[in-house]
Amino acid sequence: MSLTPHFTLAELYASTTAKAKGIDNTPPPHVVPRLQGTAEMLERIRATLGHPIVITSGYRCPKLNAAVGGVTSSDHTTGQAADILCPGHGTPADVAALLAPLVSVLGIGQLILEGIKGKSWVHVSTRVPAKPANRVLTITDAGARSGIHRA
Repeated sequence: MSLTPHFTLAELYASTTAKAKGIDNTPPPHVVPRLQGTAEMLERIRATLGHPIVITSGYRCPKLNAAVGGVTSSDHTTGQAADILCPGHGTPADVAALLAPLVSVLGIGQLILEGIKGKSWVHVSTRVPAKPANRVLTITDAGARSGIHRA
């Protein structure tokens, strides 16, 4: 089922971890409208970057979220977040640096440049955090800092 011209529902809940562990990660019906909103945000991001986006993690049922070590309050569990890469544009730091000043224009509620255990990606969510300082973050093995910080 296509949610937008470039993103399908299946793409937003696909998970190699779920498949390997036998976890049914099919989103419940009440989550699908939120995934629609996430796909629409991803379309705006894709248009801004000018290249296809790879979704490395989208919706996660609670069991899958626990299996990947996600926090219980993760926007992934409500269908409001995706972790992305855009190799055609550049590194995750390049992507985050371009998107950071555009979060409001693009309807990005939260933007996080994540670099954990040698892997790096960009987390985008449609939900705006309660604290404005948490809207644009960099999270690394060393901790979280407000803003986008290249390694």
